[in-house]
Amino acid sequence: MFLLVLAYLGGVLTILSPCILPVLPFVFARSDRPFLRSGLPLLVGMTLMFAVVASLAAVGSQWVAQANQIGRWIALVVMAVFALALLWPSLANRLLSPFQRLGARLSASADAASDAGRGGVGTSLLIGIATGLLWAPCAGPILGLILTGAALNGASVGTSGLLLAYALGAATSLALAIWIGGRVFAALKQRLGVGEWIRRALGVAALLAVVAIGMGWDTVVLTRLSTVSTAKLEQGLLDVLPGQEPAAGGSMMMMAANAPAGAPLPVEGTLPSLAGATGWLNSPPLSAESLRGKVVLVDFWTYSCINCLRAMPYVREWAERYRDHGLVVIGVHAPEFAFERSLGNVQRAVKDLKVTYPVAIDNDFAIWRGFNNRYWPAHYFIDAEGRIRAHHFGEGNYAQSEQIIRQLLRDAGNTLPDEPAQAMAMAGAAPRDGIEQQADMRNLKSPETYLGHARAQSFASPGGQQPDRATDYTAPATLRLNQWALGGRWTVGEEDAHLDAAGGRIAFRFHARDLHLVLAPAVDGTPVRYRVRIDGQPPGAAAGGDVSADGSGQVGEHRLYQLIRQRGDVRERTFEIEFLDPGVHAYAFTFG
Repeated sequence: MFLLVLAYLGGVLTILSPCILPVLPFVFARSDRPFLRSGLPLLVGMTLMFAVVASLAAVGSQWVAQANQIGRWIALVVMAVFALALLWPSLANRLLSPFQRLGARLSASADAASDAGRGGVGTSLLIGIATGLLWAPCAGPILGLILTGAALNGASVGTSGLLLAYALGAATSLALAIWIGGRVFAALKQRLGVGEWIRRALGVAALLAVVAIGMGWDTVVLTRLSTVSTAKLEQGLLDVLPGQEPAAGGSMMMMAANAPAGAPLPVEGTLPSLAGATGWLNSPPLSAESLRGKVVLVDFWTYSCINCLRAMPYVREWAERYRDHGLVVIGVHAPEFAFERSLGNVQRAVKDLKVTYPVAIDNDFAIWRGFNNRYWPAHYFIDAEGRIRAHHFGEGNYAQSEQIIRQLLRDAGNTLPDEPAQAMAMAGAAPRDGIEQQADMRNLKSPETYLGHARAQSFASPGGQQPDRATDYTAPATLRLNQWALGGRWTVGEEDAHLDAAGGRIAFRFHARDLHLVLAPAVDGTPVRYRVRIDGQPPGAAAGGDVSADGSGQVGEHRLYQLIRQRGDVRERTFEIEFLDPGVHAYAFTFG
């Protein structure tokens, strides 16, 4: 129930998002009609169509994506006819093509039916369905969590219910807007006699919205022009409301709720099957049955996730400290990006990170789904009887996690090493090249940002992203906080941006101590040289672990690169990286 309420509230906030602007003309165009026969059917059609399309699209099926694009163009034609009918209903009936005349007649008949106190429901429902195909809400924290979880866990009734709740929330706020708009429309008609001019103005607005959606401006220009953002409001809901964690995936900075220290641990389920692993490192295949009698820590991670890397020293420390006292640590590597499915890449990362405990390769997310997991990193604590007794999502709370391990080992009758000093428990192993150092949360004001068009936000290059085709981009002279841009010739794919010609640049205005970028070399493995600047100058003392003081570096592996670490006062800065060779793949910025 909590998840449904959270999704509903996220939908309510959608009306404050710039991405709702293109569909508002179609919604307000019927605000002067009776709500139950006109506004309500429109919102019902819009809500249902969005929930259906989003549920299907979330699982990543290519044919669904293609079908949705066809549907959007059909919907654009329908809405264009509706806009023309608003402008010139009589002219459209006489002069336009048969299909346009049909659309005009539908609109006119619906209006006539409403005027006579009858029907109009079917036409309003049709317009709502078309609007639902056009509506592409900004993927803020709440919607982003829902969609990512659906993509990882597959389609389900639960996911569709969450998307429907989100759409119903948006419909609620739009219904309020229609109600207010209808009253304003009626007042203007009575007092000023300008109803026909309002009707034509709405027609012009609807026609402009069709053009904006058709050209892709709805997700580019409007987002940049708007000063309203719901991201902080949505994140506030995630942080404030009590209950279960949201049903979705993503890397996490904060933890999910656990029992207070010293409280009896509940039974949350049983250890699911591990048979879905596509391979194992550092161990022969393990099973739930073979682990009976052992306390087990299952750590879901992926090697380019900065949150996972920062938690890694503690997991390594626990594996080493309690290995001879009954604890088995299993790292379940569940890839976020395509290159993390490569066994060779994971083997290299395991070696570099000094991971010696068993690692299950979960490329098909079978173990992930068995645990009903949602986050990287995620820790599950299993007792000697094979029961899940606690969990922890994200970074932090390491001392309590260690106490849970000790309690489960003690309950199983194992002897324990001396209680670690608090400083030792909180310090973990020595950080590797600084990447594993814990985030500076006081100065962390920039979010994880993806470069692929499937999840990109705050992109500021003029013209917006052009998905899946080589395009010449330019970076604006100035960027606002958390905006980013491309310069040079790039092809922006679903999960990454690929550089087609040498000299390409990426700029980001950020506020954090650390800046990281997930990068991969050219397809043939050829290294790509780069040069980093911060506020237009070489980074000097602010150089990260993968950059020299003069800003030079090289992409030779598929991994996360630490490019900036500010020392001393942390403030808002402009980061820029220029690639001297073509072929690099850039995936995501993360901060710490």
